[in-house]
Amino acid sequence: MLDADVIVVGGGNAGFTAAHAAAMRGRKVLLLEKGAADMAGGNSYYTAGATRISHAGLDDIADFVEPDKRHSVTEVPPYPAAEYTADLEKVTEGRNDSALTEVLVSESQQTLRWLNSLGLKYRLMYERQAYERPDGTFLFWGGLHVGNVGGGEGLIADHTRVAAELGYEVRYGQQVQELVYDGGKVTGVRVAQPDGTLAELRSESVVLAAGGFESSPDWRRQHLGKGWENAKVRGTPYNTGDLISAALAVGAGRGGDWNTCHSVQWDAFTAQNESNRELTNRLTRQSYPLGIIVNNEGKRFLDEGADFRNYTYAKYGKEILAQPGSTAYQIFDATLRPMLRTEEYEMPGISVETADTIEELAAKIKVPAEDLAKTVADYNGSIDRSITFDPTVKDGRKADVEPVKSNWAAPLETGPFYAYGVTCGITFTFGGIKSDTHGRVLNDDGGHIGGLYVCGEMLGGLFSANYPGGSGLAAGSVFGRRAGTLA
Repeated sequence: MLDADVIVVGGGNAGFTAAHAAAMRGRKVLLLEKGAADMAGGNSYYTAGATRISHAGLDDIADFVEPDKRHSVTEVPPYPAAEYTADLEKVTEGRNDSALTEVLVSESQQTLRWLNSLGLKYRLMYERQAYERPDGTFLFWGGLHVGNVGGGEGLIADHTRVAAELGYEVRYGQQVQELVYDGGKVTGVRVAQPDGTLAELRSESVVLAAGGFESSPDWRRQHLGKGWENAKVRGTPYNTGDLISAALAVGAGRGGDWNTCHSVQWDAFTAQNESNRELTNRLTRQSYPLGIIVNNEGKRFLDEGADFRNYTYAKYGKEILAQPGSTAYQIFDATLRPMLRTEEYEMPGISVETADTIEELAAKIKVPAEDLAKTVADYNGSIDRSITFDPTVKDGRKADVEPVKSNWAAPLETGPFYAYGVTCGITFTFGGIKSDTHGRVLNDDGGHIGGLYVCGEMLGGLFSANYPGGSGLAAGSVFGRRAGTLA
């Protein structure tokens, strides 16, 4: 006797989307979430809810985003499919799976529209992706414009409500340990219950949506390299690779790049700076393109203005991990400070030091004062001030130092000066399980493993080295829906 037609393992955005799609087809669905109810939602809960979709501008998306009086004075540049595809190819250095990419790009908007029709709410992300111009109008930038109302917390609340409306069961505190594999087909799961007992649940198919292995220090060191065990876990503590191991044990092939991940600049010194469900995404520090970043020797080590934040933030955490002490400092002056993201740079208990001079700031952050002063002076003196500073475009305002700052070079001249301590915060790993474009799990020879599907961060192949911001939630939705439509 079956316990369900479809068992979904993992209660984040991808898992819920798969479960909704299966339930809409009349399937009896059971969703199993490792976390207790007050720790549920996977990595999705910790996000800002940003979701990258292709579209033709504000008129194309206004009917499914929440009304806002600012819409009438807002410019949202079109983000065509070709540009989305090019961005994926660029940031992954061409290592993205072309078939998966085509599906993600072509179905991103229609999938969000479908989720909106079920009850998920979306909005334009003014505070993260737009600048207000002097005439009071708003300009969006970077191809990432839409997000969930209420961020990740709102996303999971909406999904949970829709699950109840669709009438399928969600069980919390369910630690799936193995897949039931019978006659060449997956027919269920073995799961540890909250009381410690082991239960076997049977189904026609299983959808794996249980995330990567970023929460396991041992797996991080093994696959990402030495030092990665020191990274801070931004999101759920439950993504330890257990279900990846379970899938490999029944013959699933490995997919994607197992040696890289999504990692960001993360508050280095605030207490409880891992898996913090109260502050969630506010521990990121993502206004770095406006200032400079220095290591503990007072030296710059990367191009802060190489591109819009959306295309560099997911790889710069790795660069900081490699610095002395695995920490660094974002430096701004009084002129730049008002331009920083309020939600991140004005959070309670933030790691920040301020001083009236660069030398005094160096003393506070225990960086050699002479070296930091020289770094700032060399930077200030190399800026091409003939070009107007404009954070809404890649303005080409360059600081011709080593390393170069390619855009948005603004001099650090006006006190007080600010230093925000950052380290590497790991979001999710890029390596996972191999599948076709419908989420059907494949073995190393390309054959389907009957009854087994995968979506979300467990699905390997889309990303490598870096990723365009917002494409993770988009992929979870698109391939979650595809998996649930077949399962």
